[in-house]
Amino acid sequence: MRYDDLDGFDQKILKTVSMMGRISVTDLADRIGLSKSPTQTRLKRLEEQGYITGYRALIDPIRLGLDHVAFVEVKLSDTREGALEAFNAAVRDVPEIEECHLIAGSFDYLLKVRTGDMNAYRRVLAEQISPLPNVAHTSTYVAMQSIKDDGVNTVL
Repeated sequence: MRYDDLDGFDQKILKTVSMMGRISVTDLADRIGLSKSPTQTRLKRLEEQGYITGYRALIDPIRLGLDHVAFVEVKLSDTREGALEAFNAAVRDVPEIEECHLIAGSFDYLLKVRTGDMNAYRRVLAEQISPLPNVAHTSTYVAMQSIKDDGVNTVL
């Protein structure tokens, strides 16, 4: 089942909880125009069907001193399935890598790496990213300013 297959109430639930994950079921019911019981049933069904995969707090990384963001292009020496799986498994163990995307293009992966400063980034690159399985080449692009980074899918 896809998003477009959901009815208007389910779509409103997803949109609301994506922006306000801590909303009470009573407030959610008021917002979408249903009573509490059917809202709670729909919310549980959306969780069970995998539309809602969890709830979490969004932490401001700048307040934690993690304001250095770099995007890293990674080119692998081997792109067979086993090599990709090895890289994927290893990259999950590097906490400074916030995002990792397999790319169709002139390189294989795009990483978003967050650290405290350039020196910390250089250590992560040298000690944790470059030694990842099958890494042949990396290119780094340092973000000067984040224009939009809300973490919310506004397509809903």
